[in-house]
Parts: sequence; structure tokens; C-alpha cells
Amino acid sequence: MTKTQRMIYISLLSAQAVILGLVENSIPFPFAFAPGAKLGVANLIVIIAIYTLPLKDSFKVLMMRLLMTTLLGGTLSTFMYSFTGALLSYLGMLLIKTLGRSQVSVIGVSATGGMLHNLGQLLVASFIAQTWTVLMYLPVLSFFGILSGMAIGIAANYLMEHVHTVRRFRVEQEQADQAKHSSRLS
Repeated sequence: MTKTQRMIYISLLSAQAVILGLVENSIPFPFAFAPGAKLGVANLIVIIAIYTLPLKDSFKVLMMRLLMTTLLGGTLSTFMYSFTGALLSYLGMLLIKTLGRSQVSVIGVSATGGMLHNLGQLLVASFIAQTWTVLMYLPVLSFFGILSGMAIGIAANYLMEHVHTVRRFRVEQEQADQAKHSSRLS
């Protein structure tokens, strides 16, 4: 992939993530028994970025999504919650993807991200409220985070298999990762 192609691809992924995030934010909240639980559709694009771009470029997609979504429809408080959840989720997904290279699927990586995103947001809420009792909500949100992460992982897996451009970029990234991994071993 040339530098120009990569910049265009990063821009397109970022724009898609922002649009999905804004659309999801405008949909009324469906789960009365789990306030704050959302599907996290914008994370679909982050998963695709993790599997099709180098580390620094997938991080750019994440940061552009966070900044643009906040500027277009958020507040400083929503940015703090989103940033912490997204960063913890991103780092966890990278760790699981790297350590479980052949044992963990896209669905497992995404489910991990869904759970860690909720943990990050609850940690911010605990800090703001200055109490750890907020974390008692973690089991409920973790359940929904894992379910939504699995749904997002299934969708990402489908897109990475059936969209030609995404599949091509994923294969190129896997080859680059394997070359880097084998050069470390030798």
C-alpha cells in the first residue's frame, strides 16, 4: 500500500467510524435494565483498522474517531469516558491479538475490547464519584460488552472476508506482521 493509499484508507475508516458513532448516539437507548449499554458500532471500524493497518495508523483511526465524534456531538465529560474506555479497549485488543495470534479469533478480540471499554468507563466514573462502588455495575456491563463485542466481531469478520479492499489490506498487514515476527526470531 502506498503512502497516499494508506492516508486515504485511514481517512475513510475514520469518517466511517465518526458517522457510525454519531448515528448510534442519536438512536434512543434500548436497554432500560442496563443504562449506558450500547452496541458500539463505531468499534467495528477500529477492529478493521487493527487488522488492516500498522499499530500507529490504527491508533490514528481511533483518535480521529474520538476527537471528531466529541467535536460533532459530545462534551468534555463524554470525551473522558470515551477516551479511557476506547484506549483500554484498544490496548487490550492489541495485546490479545498479538499474544493469541493463532488461538484467538476476531470475535474473541472484539469481545475483549467490549468488556475492557466498559471497565475503562467505569474507572472514570469511579474517579469522578470518588468511590469504587460504581464498579459493582461491572458484571452487568461486562455481560453486555462481551455480547456486543461478539456481534461487532462477527460483523468485522464478515467485512474482512467479503469486502475485497479490506481483505487485501488485511492480507498485506498479516504478511508484514509475519515478516516482523520471523525477523525477531532469527
